Amino acid sequence: MERNAVIFGAGNIGRGFIGQLFCESGYRVTFVDVDEALVKALNERGEYRLQTVFHEDVHDYRIGPVLAVHGRDLEAVAAAVAQADLAATAVGAGALPHIAGGLAAGLAKRAAAGSPPLDILLCENLKGAAGILRGLVAERIAPEAGDYLRQRVGFVDTVIGRMVPMPTPEMRAADVSFIRVEPYKELPVDHAGFVGPVPEIVALEAHDNFALYTARKLYIHNCGHALLAYFGYPRGYEYGYEAMRDPEVRRMLDGGLSESVAGIAARFQADRAWLQAHVDDLMGRFANQLLADTLFRLGRDPLRKLDPSDRLVGAARLVEATLGPPEYLAWGIAAALAFAAPDDPVAVALRQRLAEQGPEAVLQGLCRIEPGTELGRRILAAYGRLQANPRDLP
Repeated sequence: MERNAVIFGAGNIGRGFIGQLFCESGYRVTFVDVDEALVKALNERGEYRLQTVFHEDVHDYRIGPVLAVHGRDLEAVAAAVAQADLAATAVGAGALPHIAGGLAAGLAKRAAAGSPPLDILLCENLKGAAGILRGLVAERIAPEAGDYLRQRVGFVDTVIGRMVPMPTPEMRAADVSFIRVEPYKELPVDHAGFVGPVPEIVALEAHDNFALYTARKLYIHNCGHALLAYFGYPRGYEYGYEAMRDPEVRRMLDGGLSESVAGIAARFQADRAWLQAHVDDLMGRFANQLLADTLFRLGRDPLRKLDPSDRLVGAARLVEATLGPPEYLAWGIAAALAFAAPDDPVAVALRQRLAEQGPEAVLQGLCRIEPGTELGRRILAAYGRLQANPRDLP
């Protein structure tokens, strides 16, 4: 019997990771997306080409069977949800409100039909995404479907570790559905989020101690990308693999991640060797030249990345609470504040805010770090040195 899955978002993660896992697990995948050219191509071909690259190792795959519906066709979206055996989202944190209506309509159809439970994997780079989407759907769903939503729909947080750069304009012009990714294949999920049995999905691993995996992703993987971008970009590098070759950047990256590993190990009583092995694996992946991930992509939107619970400040606070104020992560926060990418409107706005309010006020208002604390003093001292010389490192 054919099983159906619906994935909201046919972009980098939807097509570049989750679509592959679902199809390899025997599901027919329906993507929901607003990219008309992509929707048309997926429907015409019933599959798409995915290429994995790791240094000199390149492999091509045909991923299918797939089809697609336009996200604004609410009837088609609701029908896909009503027929699904499994669902996922991979739309980006800011787009969750835009998909909640179609998802609510589909769940209402399931409630009216007495359909089996449905689990929805939240494949978003957003802490607590499952609870956020559940709340958005609850606001929009028909009252008579409320019990079905509360009792028979699982919203499952996940950790997305695969790196998928944006396709270049040339790649998109040649084949709008083509996607290039790294071969990394691991999908930790929150066991507590499921309402039904955990589905048998390639690479899916359900964990009870999910907070540890969230911390590992945010404070090692995401933190590492941020450190690489904010230390490498001022030195004129375009790609992550180029910055990895700079011994000064690498020293700062290693130092920051060593602090994160120590903080996570102390907070979660985790195996430090296991965490360090993850760091070592990431270093090889960050150096993947064929992936060609840009420092601009890794560093853009510094306001979000400087949030008190995000990859830099969150990691620094974890270390501060368990081991004392960090040194390298303080420099990473300072470098994020100094990120001067002219093509990133968020970075430009941050620079304007710093000029108008001063670094002390921004540190307190944005990062919730008091300037007079030891951590605050370390960040402000590093920021001052970077203002004098953006390439300066301790």
